[in-house]
Amino acid sequence: MAGRGGLLAGAARRGGLSTAFVATHAGSRPGPCVAVLAEYDALPGIGHGCGHNLIGAGAAAAAIAVARALPDHPGTVLVVGTPGEEMGGAGKVRLAAAGVFDGVDAAVMFHPGDHSLTGRPGLAAAHLRVAFTGHSAHAAVSPWRGRSALAGVQVFLAALDALRQFIPPTARVHGIVSDGGQAPNVVPARAAVDLYVRDRTAVSARELVGRVRQAAAGAALATGTEVDVSETGPLYEERRNNTVLAERFATAVRALGVEIAPGDPDSPAGSSDIGNLSQLMPVIHPYIQVAETGTPGHSDAMREASATPFAHDRTQVAAAGLARVVADLLTEPELLAAAREEFAAARPSR
Repeated sequence: MAGRGGLLAGAARRGGLSTAFVATHAGSRPGPCVAVLAEYDALPGIGHGCGHNLIGAGAAAAAIAVARALPDHPGTVLVVGTPGEEMGGAGKVRLAAAGVFDGVDAAVMFHPGDHSLTGRPGLAAAHLRVAFTGHSAHAAVSPWRGRSALAGVQVFLAALDALRQFIPPTARVHGIVSDGGQAPNVVPARAAVDLYVRDRTAVSARELVGRVRQAAAGAALATGTEVDVSETGPLYEERRNNTVLAERFATAVRALGVEIAPGDPDSPAGSSDIGNLSQLMPVIHPYIQVAETGTPGHSDAMREASATPFAHDRTQVAAAGLARVVADLLTEPELLAAAREEFAAARPSR
């Protein structure tokens, strides 16, 4: 950012992520440190079907607004570029481990959607690869000499389907066959499934991962193959939305003509690495409507909606709301105190 700010470079300070960044605007005197989070990664084959183009632009606009409106503010404003939220890349987790969020008092961001909400739940999610290894053989001449890794995958997926009846309704287990062999006339020696295992808390998600591992081991035993279950990225923890700060955001966007409602804690939810940050500090992750109600996320329709003038206008509203929260955190000690009090009261023992 302009002014007193600068770019904190170095691979270590970016958690090893070459496309991450930290920009700072230091105030005229000591005070709180508030991070505005910018996501900008897209989805394979879809593009910006989750609207991260708007998140990145809105984060930059919010921070610039604070720096221009309050050039001599106390404390520090950060814009943290956090790539890799999609596909289990865990950019925020890696940046936190690298110390980027050390000393940060609160973090804010917004997300596009088909409703405007002060917050919504976020499930914990484990990111797994279940890789089977067998023995190749000619699929017509001597298939009995082979052991099909793809058969291991098939039995494993059938086991998951059987498991679903006996998991909590809050849990989600879903994935794709990422490797199913190379040629129809070769018994596949290698095959793999990439999948996510989700539930309301990190504890329950990890428990479910144990049952998935047992299903994989059983499938390998049944097909004469071997299996390796590995994590393709860090576990995303459940999201904790700070209602003190979320209501301050809501007041700001309502003043700009956007109606926003509280999220339903029992509504269906996805997962994000913002959950991990929400275990460390007060965080908000509100949603601003940029698409018609009912437009699914991670879709072509959401990608198209995220490129419209309406979406760009709503991003400016969201940026103004974030700027209000950041400015108030810097200048109203009682707001940060209230946010910290809520955070401490809700923090689970670990």
